[in-house]
Amino acid sequence: MTDETTPEAAPAAAPTKVAPTGAVTATEEYITFRIRDQEFCVEITSTREIRGWSNATRLPHSPDYLVGVINLRGTILPIIDLSARLGLEPSEPSERHVIIVVQVEEKIFGLLVDAVSDILDVGPDQIRQVPEMNSSQAKEFFKRVIVIEERIICEVALDLMIPTQEAQQAA
Repeated sequence: MTDETTPEAAPAAAPTKVAPTGAVTATEEYITFRIRDQEFCVEITSTREIRGWSNATRLPHSPDYLVGVINLRGTILPIIDLSARLGLEPSEPSERHVIIVVQVEEKIFGLLVDAVSDILDVGPDQIRQVPEMNSSQAKEFFKRVIVIEERIICEVALDLMIPTQEAQQAA
């Protein structure tokens, strides 16, 4: 008998692409979506599902950007109007709107957006830091900026979309 060991499975690696020089670079996948005439994105790994608009139950004393909650297969899911959360004009939800269900650590919530646009493979050379802006609030809601040809797409900082209890009490 021989003592054979089975190699452990390697963890899944990020998708790769070959650069023109022949070097291999890691890419990240993003889901892009529209709010009015602007394009935003989130990492695909944070996205659990994309669904059509469902009427939400409004909660008393909730922030203006919280449209309400829906029952998603037994889970009570808060729905955030991303337009209002980002300081834009609030949405008036209709059948044409889409809910992107996302998860950040243990928090699961929905983002109300106008439409989902695309899934993008983004290389490290296409990712930029958020530029300095007059509004610190605007900068804190975005994680990075993605530049693809003529498109500039802001990545939403999902961990800041639902404020912590401490932040809500301080406000």
